[in-house]
Amino acid sequence: MKLSQRCRITLISSLVIAALCHPVFAGPIELTLDDSIKLALKNNYDTKIAEANREQYAWAIKQAKANKGAALTYAHTSERYNTPPTIYTPNYTYTNTFDNQLSLTFPVYSGGKLESKIDQAKLDLTVADLDLATAKQQLKLNVVTYYFNVLEYRNEVRNCQETVNNYTEHLNLVNNKYRLGMVAKTDVLSSQVNLADGQDSLIKAQNNYNNAVATLNNALGLPHGSELSLKDDFKYVKNTQTLEECLNYAENHRPEIAQYKAKVASAEADIKIAKSGYRPTVDLTAQQDWNDSHLPGTENSNWLVKLTASFNLFDSGLTDSQIHQADYSLTKVRHQANQKRDSILLDVRQYYLSMYEAEKRIETSKVSVNQASENLMIEKAKYNLGAGTNIDVLDAVLSLDKAKKNYTLALYDYNTAKASLEQAMGIPVK
Repeated sequence: MKLSQRCRITLISSLVIAALCHPVFAGPIELTLDDSIKLALKNNYDTKIAEANREQYAWAIKQAKANKGAALTYAHTSERYNTPPTIYTPNYTYTNTFDNQLSLTFPVYSGGKLESKIDQAKLDLTVADLDLATAKQQLKLNVVTYYFNVLEYRNEVRNCQETVNNYTEHLNLVNNKYRLGMVAKTDVLSSQVNLADGQDSLIKAQNNYNNAVATLNNALGLPHGSELSLKDDFKYVKNTQTLEECLNYAENHRPEIAQYKAKVASAEADIKIAKSGYRPTVDLTAQQDWNDSHLPGTENSNWLVKLTASFNLFDSGLTDSQIHQADYSLTKVRHQANQKRDSILLDVRQYYLSMYEAEKRIETSKVSVNQASENLMIEKAKYNLGAGTNIDVLDAVLSLDKAKKNYTLALYDYNTAKASLEQAMGIPVK
């Protein structure tokens, strides 16, 4: 009895341990497109880098303002030195001095240099804010593209699997007919070749799908091997904006265009900074000093207030050279601004036209899929009745496969072109 009870206890303990140690496999991560964008904004390094850069320039403004404010410093000096013998003091004389100095300095006038540096720091922060907006928009475009890549290859895998199924079904029919002596051996061989080609395409499509999932995981900040279940599919939502409206929106909202406006203003501030070399600078200093021969050195007190004005009379052309450099830098930035604007507007035009080109292909390829499906049914029925040829059936399977891939590609091109158009227009990421 005791032995039986021990056996039961041992068995129950083993089952409990086995249950606790059994690995729990998490299911695939379900993601909509919006979920993916939010996850990427949270985890992706590009936005984190842009946010850190933005904070750096925010502190740079405080630094620039501090240079224009008052500065209070304290200095303590302890000295011991000797004086060599003289006719009056035949021995070395050792002296101790302890000095405490409190200094207050204030830049009264800098020729506009410090003020321009503050303006530049504010403009740099504006550029950093726009950099963050640009990074978010680019990240959204990347995630949308990677998400659609997964959808495209997922659909391609399905299409290839359907094609393999059609080839397999037809090969079985051909083999039956061959065993009955109704068709030649060449029908069997050609059907086998087409099936092998279909299987080869399926293997490639599956590999492309796995790589697309890994790329999307990387953008989302997930482990590359994470299994995903994408809840969205390709949609056709007609764009109602005209090309002119898209161009106008981009000109007023694209972050890079606003960035170059700030960069032009910063280059103009550089000219002011360079010209400050021709102007005087005025500094106010107030000092309080205590010193004596014993620590802490606070016995003897004296103070000083001074106003210092300095003017650069001759610098061998240094200031003039700096002004000319700043002038040409401004010219360069203005050309870059115009170049960037033209490039952005060209992108908007191209993505807009590509979107509408893909939109037309959606309709035509959808019709082709219906026609190819009907044609395959007809060719299968004809071949089954002995009225059609093997090559007609194989061609019909291939035509349906091509029509489905064209339809998927048209939807992919439309959705990616639309996403690229939104990024090119500068639509903000919420």
